[in-house]
Amino acid sequence: MFEKIVIANRGEIALRILRACRELGIKTVAVYSEADRDLKHVRLADEAVCIGPAASAGSYLNIPAIISAAEVTDAEAIHPGYGFLSENADFSEKVSQSGFVFIGPRPETIRMMGDKIAAKKAMQAAGIPCVPGNGDPLGEDDETNLKMAREIGYPVIIKAAGGGGGRGMRTVHTESALVNAIAMTKAEAGTAFGNSTVYMEKFLEDPRHIEFQVLADSHGNAIHLGERDCSMQRRHQKVVEEAPAPGITEAQRKQMGERCALACQEIGYLGAGTFEFLYEKGQFYFIEMNTRVQVEHPVTEMITGFDIVKEQLRIAAGEPLSITQEQVKFTGHAIECRLNAEDPKTFMPSPGVIDQFHMPGGPGIRCETHIYNGYKVPPYYDSMIGKLIAHGDDRASAIARMKTALSEMVIDGIKTNIPLQQSIMADAAFAQGGQNIHYLEKKLGIH
Repeated sequence: MFEKIVIANRGEIALRILRACRELGIKTVAVYSEADRDLKHVRLADEAVCIGPAASAGSYLNIPAIISAAEVTDAEAIHPGYGFLSENADFSEKVSQSGFVFIGPRPETIRMMGDKIAAKKAMQAAGIPCVPGNGDPLGEDDETNLKMAREIGYPVIIKAAGGGGGRGMRTVHTESALVNAIAMTKAEAGTAFGNSTVYMEKFLEDPRHIEFQVLADSHGNAIHLGERDCSMQRRHQKVVEEAPAPGITEAQRKQMGERCALACQEIGYLGAGTFEFLYEKGQFYFIEMNTRVQVEHPVTEMITGFDIVKEQLRIAAGEPLSITQEQVKFTGHAIECRLNAEDPKTFMPSPGVIDQFHMPGGPGIRCETHIYNGYKVPPYYDSMIGKLIAHGDDRASAIARMKTALSEMVIDGIKTNIPLQQSIMADAAFAQGGQNIHYLEKKLGIH
């Protein structure tokens, strides 16, 4: 096992990684921007190194600065968390070339999964069902593209090969709008991702978003930890996640989970990852693979009793998986509400000083956050300030516990989305389960 690692992230995930390291007896190095010197994990880490100014480009996205921090502290490995450089193949490659271990997949795997066309072809070859559409890059010939759209059937969606996070995609409902939509998406993709390649798929009109958590080691072993439902979304950003997914049968879980684990073995995957699917009319359609730990990993940990971050560290250190598929057991139901520093109605970010903070408690409640009384939420980063997770014997008890926990939570001095989360937990359709990815936006009046 490693003696010391660099945590190349900030906020709640950096604190989560630090806690896992402490349990394994690993020393930690926190890297931080000038705006983040008061972060909780920076204060708790064994060592801390300032790597640049507040702006991410000069700090958390500054590859030479992060690798230098590993060099000057004699660390052995770097954990990227999620976001920032976590799915940057060049970063993974440079970490390895500099003599350190990247706690995540190999660069070539990240590169393949970051290219949506290459990822889709790899999944089709591994027997994973994909959304209709051949996944080939769209050329300049309008007639060929129109013919392809007719074969797939409208509506279709134009997607950027290098896209992600809900960006670089456009839905087309009629043939007359197709040519212009392709041109606009190409232009946007080139600007946003430095890659103007786009492809076409069938647009599923009523899908849910269901994902499978996988883990794979360097000894050829791979397992799945079941699925999560992440259908409560706003502008393609997840708001509420839960496990297991309502309405998914044990047979479906076993079949898709085993396919995902087998695909990991076929592509030589290493570490923790997530296969994301759209699910409609009983069918799963692969959309992408996230080659990192997910924000919503705690709901899977709550129903399996398994520590995903500690397993990432073990895998990166060359150890085999600590459990087999047969040892994975699912107990009860877990729900996670993302907590954001934002206006619950306009969704405008709300940075500022937290005057008062009270964390809820009680059976089955877990709170992952880096905030504290007097902490100043900076305006430079993502607005998420924490996650509240509730576990119960069944879905109804998990929702009931979440309602109680949300009512107990106090965050004064800034605006948060707690009122939005309370309205979701009180929603009759959410209580039924199985709502599609458009439900929350319709509820909020967003079209």
